[in-house]
Amino acid sequence: QVQLVESGGGWVQTGGSLRLSCAASGRTFSNADMGWFRQAPGKERSLVAAISTSGGGTVYADSVKGRFIISRDNSKNMVYLEMNSLKPEDTAVYYCAGEYKGSYVNIQDWIYWGQGTRVTVSS
Repeated sequence: QVQLVESGGGWVQTGGSLRLSCAASGRTFSNADMGWFRQAPGKERSLVAAISTSGGGTVYADSVKGRFIISRDNSKNMVYLEMNSLKPEDTAVYYCAGEYKGSYVNIQDWIYWGQGTRVTVSS
């Protein structure tokens, strides 16, 4: 059974940092693109960042460019999201996603999803 399990969420003050982790099991994801999405209360889930199989290619939402860094360790089947200079508007549930067929910006094109980890940024 394929599983993606996020961890690392929590409460942090504005300007703080958090590092989210996504542990994949049930299959190897070294040959799959991976991504992080987030969903704030009352809003739709949206892409935060995505990373290619080798880690050499990354994309970010404009709202997090320069503050967040996505990375992966294929030897450990792990994906990370380093979040710096956090703002209250970053408050959301963050989801790890694995492998897509189609476009990486389309939520429905991603195949595997974690349960999410909550991030709260206080002002």
